[in-house]
Amino acid sequence: MAGEHTVTTPDGRMLVVTESGDPSGRPVLMHHGTPSSGLLYGPHEALAREQGIRLLGYDRAGYGRSTRHAGRRVADCVGDVHAIADALGLDRFACWGISGGGPHVLACAALCDERCAAVASLAAVAPYEADELDWYEGMGQENWDEFGAALAGEETLRAFLAPIREHHLRIEPHEVVSIFETLVGPEDRSALTGEFAAWVTASGKRGLDDGMDGWVDDDLAFAEPWGFELASIDRPVLLLHGEDDRFVPVSHGHWLAERIPNVDARIDASDGHLTLLERRMHETHEWLLARL
Repeated sequence: MAGEHTVTTPDGRMLVVTESGDPSGRPVLMHHGTPSSGLLYGPHEALAREQGIRLLGYDRAGYGRSTRHAGRRVADCVGDVHAIADALGLDRFACWGISGGGPHVLACAALCDERCAAVASLAAVAPYEADELDWYEGMGQENWDEFGAALAGEETLRAFLAPIREHHLRIEPHEVVSIFETLVGPEDRSALTGEFAAWVTASGKRGLDDGMDGWVDDDLAFAEPWGFELASIDRPVLLLHGEDDRFVPVSHGHWLAERIPNVDARIDASDGHLTLLERRMHETHEWLLARL
């Protein structure tokens, strides 16, 4: 089974949800990175069928055809997740999120109702004003510059992102490394080929084709307080991070691991950022399934 759902939130916005995997399996909701979309990756769909997972992805507010939620905080995704669970009849589910999706699954771990059993956070960014963390150390120049634009406000950020969005929309899979020039180390470069490169490209185009509101709102939300405390997380969290991550430096993973209650932190020297999506999803799904 594969398909698409349209979910209406209590405040009248629309969310687009993609579904694949085992239709009778246990539900797992994917929170995509920044910028990207809820388009599911073929090998993840096949893995979900094999593991008995009903795999769901959704375009976060402002991405793809999901309605913008201007001024949203990271914590505001929880209402959207509840709307999806209500609409699709999810009595119990898990979440995983990659990169910019990581803070959003941590919000789910802190604030979702009892239906959310566990979450996995892959290469999540830490809060901007995190104490005892050099937020930029080890970060590639593209992300350093982008976040600096976010701190300057929405007008500056939009002007900064506009030509980059155009590049995303024009890029072909074999050229995708050019979007991430200072962000990809050797392991991530080796991963960005073939089917994976095609999916990264297609997912980015889906998320940005109708505009860049989601990207802008993600960046602005990451620059502000998230709307919850990590100490309030009250359900199982798996944290994965690679030591050669130049999108989100591994120091962010260590910082989060020290502050999330009862976290299962797995930080691997052989991984970068994108490699987690290629190498760690069987492990991630099995961990979540054991708690569903």
